[in-house]
Amino acid sequence: MRLDDVEISRAIIKRYHDKLNSCLESDVCIVGGGPAGLAAAYYLARTGKNVVLFERRLSVGGGMWGGGMMFNEIVVQEEGKTVLDDFEVRARPWKRGYYTADSVECVSSLCAKACKAGAKIMNLLSVEDVLLKGDGVAGLVILWSATEIAKLHVDPVTVRTKFVIDASGHAAEIAAIIERKIGPKLLTPSGRIEGEKPMLADEGERMILENTKEFYPGVYAAGMACNAIYGAPRMGPVFGGMLLSGRKVAKMLQARL
Repeated sequence: MRLDDVEISRAIIKRYHDKLNSCLESDVCIVGGGPAGLAAAYYLARTGKNVVLFERRLSVGGGMWGGGMMFNEIVVQEEGKTVLDDFEVRARPWKRGYYTADSVECVSSLCAKACKAGAKIMNLLSVEDVLLKGDGVAGLVILWSATEIAKLHVDPVTVRTKFVIDASGHAAEIAAIIERKIGPKLLTPSGRIEGEKPMLADEGERMILENTKEFYPGVYAAGMACNAIYGAPRMGPVFGGMLLSGRKVAKMLQARL
C-alpha cells in the first residue's frame, strides 16, 4: 500500500474536527491536566458522563512528571494509594503509611485510563474567559495556546458545560478570571483568592480535601487550586491529596448530574 500525504492530512483534520465539535457541549469541563484533573476526568467519564479536559501545554501531568526536584519518584500516603490502585499503578511501601511510585508510570496510567474511560483530553488549548448565565458559569472561552503565547489578536470560541472544575494548579486560573472580571464574589472569606501558604505537607494534604468544593456557582476546585483559592499550605511532591481531590470532586459532581 502506498501512503498518500494529503489523505493523511485529511484524516487528521476530519477526526480532530469531529472531536472538537463533540466538546462544544458537555457535562463537565476540567481546566488543567495535572493529577487532580486527570483523576477527576477518569472517575467522571467511567460513569458515562461527557467530560472534556483542556490543557494548555503539549503534555498533561502537571508537575507530577518531575517528582521531587526532578527525581522522578512521588510519595503518597495510605489513602492516596487507593487511587493509585484504581489506576493500576505499582506503589512500593517505604515506612508505615508512606508509599512511593514512579512518576512517569503514574502520569502515563492516569492519562491512559482517563482516555479509555471516554474523557476527551484537548491539549494545546487555553481557557481565557468564562461564559456566564444568570449567577453562575455555564461555559468556557477557549483559544489555541500558541495564539496566546504569541500575543496574536485572534478571537476565541466558546463551549457550553454544566459544571467546571478548576484544576489549574497554583495559579487557580478560573478563579482568577472570575475574580478579575466579576469582582470579589468567590465563596471564600474575603470573596477573593486567599493565596497559597508556605509548604506544610501534613496540613496541606488535609486541607486540599477540605477545600475541594464549589467556590463559585457551577465551578469547583480540585488539586492545588483548592489551597490557592482558600489560603492553605502547599505540600510539595506528596501527591495523595491531589489524587484524592480529583476523586472527591468527581463524586460530588456525579451526585449533582
